[in-house]
Amino acid sequence: MRDRIFKAFLLISSLAILLVCGAIFYSLFTDSMEALKHFGVAEFITGQEWDPNPDSETYGALPFITGTLLTSFLALLFCIPFSLPVALFNGEYFKGKKIAIVLGSIVDLLAGIPSVIYGLWGFYTLRPIIVSLGLSEQGFGVLTASIVLAIMIIPYAASLSTQFISMVPTDLKEGAYSLGATRLGVIKNVIFPSAGSAIFASFVLALGRALGETIAVTMLIGNTNNIPLSITDTANSMASVIANQFGEASDLRLSSLVAIGLLLFVITGVINYIGKMIVKRFN
Repeated sequence: MRDRIFKAFLLISSLAILLVCGAIFYSLFTDSMEALKHFGVAEFITGQEWDPNPDSETYGALPFITGTLLTSFLALLFCIPFSLPVALFNGEYFKGKKIAIVLGSIVDLLAGIPSVIYGLWGFYTLRPIIVSLGLSEQGFGVLTASIVLAIMIIPYAASLSTQFISMVPTDLKEGAYSLGATRLGVIKNVIFPSAGSAIFASFVLALGRALGETIAVTMLIGNTNNIPLSITDTANSMASVIANQFGEASDLRLSSLVAIGLLLFVITGVINYIGKMIVKRFN
């Protein structure tokens, strides 16, 4: 009887997750129908103009989709060269030693810092550096937002990758060492083949974290409704345009913002699904 009750509890919990996910999608879909019917799905997604003028209201999501994907993937590109060495340091080279424990605690601390703190740091510290390097006149733009996003997601990717690297069976590594393999050889021929798909999954999760970030990006990306043609251009992400305009929006404009939220929901789901398929392919 206890086993049946426990199984029923697990089933109810699983169904509750599906119900919540479905409810979110349904709510976003119904509240965005006005905009999707008015402009058409394809036209709304590919539209490049965002004009809230009551006499000529036109809303297109392409600038914000571009800004979101550009900042997120650029942040992931900056993240990998830093998070992977930290994971190897903690999970392999100094596994279980005091220095790894201290560094792991710092990484976990960084993961828990509110995003607004990162945004303030980027605004008052990183932005002047960008200006001094001549990359931007005011320091706002895709590059600044991407660097801060990268710093935000490094702890997530590093922490998860450390766990996966440390889970590689010891006997596999010891067998490689007994055959004369170097530490680098063990990493290349044992750790990466064993934990590579899981490490990739950690970067997919970090990318999902970057896609939905709002406050830090809003403070640094520049908040202009144009398609960024370079990493130094100002732009808007899907989350930042919602944060900036949701409070004052109504009717068609409000429905368009909800539609952007729906697109962000779908894009995040698609990217995570692709990541899982890649992980499954190489398992």
